[in-house]
Amino acid sequence: MRKGLIALALATVLSAPAFACDMHGNSGFVEENNLWISTDAKSVSTIDEKEFTKIMDKIEKIYKPVIAAKGKTLELIRKWEDGTVNAYAQQTGNVWKVSMFGGLARHETITSDAMALVACHELGHHLGGQPRKKSWFGTTWASNEGQSDWWGNMKCMRKYMEDEDNITIAGNLNLPELAKSKCDANFSDANEVAMCYRGAMAGLSLGNLFRALRNLETELKFDTPDPKKVTATNHNHPAPQCRLDTYFAGALCDRDAYADVDGTSHTKNVCSRTAGDVDGLRPLCWYKVK
Repeated sequence: MRKGLIALALATVLSAPAFACDMHGNSGFVEENNLWISTDAKSVSTIDEKEFTKIMDKIEKIYKPVIAAKGKTLELIRKWEDGTVNAYAQQTGNVWKVSMFGGLARHETITSDAMALVACHELGHHLGGQPRKKSWFGTTWASNEGQSDWWGNMKCMRKYMEDEDNITIAGNLNLPELAKSKCDANFSDANEVAMCYRGAMAGLSLGNLFRALRNLETELKFDTPDPKKVTATNHNHPAPQCRLDTYFAGALCDRDAYADVDGTSHTKNVCSRTAGDVDGLRPLCWYKVK
């Protein structure tokens, strides 16, 4: 009888929908928060419903065929009216879901590029490869938080930006000197340099979101990386400065955006210490080198 109950419980858990960034902000793109930013809230955000839809349409156009090639279906759920300040990824059978909320888009720290990077982070849970989150039953389907941040800027954002007038767009950014010099050093093509600028600043926008949600007084900067070195890979949300470091590293990595990561390898088609790379590496504030 007892064995039967255990088997039933196990089957129930394994058959339940699996979340990476949990629904309704409980453990989503950002940690649990009770913020709700309605459509009529006064905000300095430049993202309206038209811009929100444009961003999501473009992300979906790029990644729907990528996921279809894997025999799965991408469902990008747009909840503009919902004031939740979060986002999440879910797999239910062959349907891979990404849910995006208007409340996050309306937060005062969020730029259009940052909103695209959030969607890329959620796709990273599905496509980002190793390291993956851990559970009671071992490794899950979802790439962990740091990996999803890194992959989002390194692979997804480059695809998202590549057909745009990046040089003009980047020219309007107030880019800190360190970020500029690092991007200039890692790319020779002007368009790729400009995409690096945009990716770095999208990461800073999100860093400022994390800072605001934690009520941190210390400013996040590109030239003040998190000095922490973990003894084991952190699969949860890293500290805000560490997440900024991760986004910046993703922007600096010069690997081909169309060269897929590997579901088992930590080093295939990404910047790595074993390949002798200096920039663009997973930060040690969340990643323990294999």
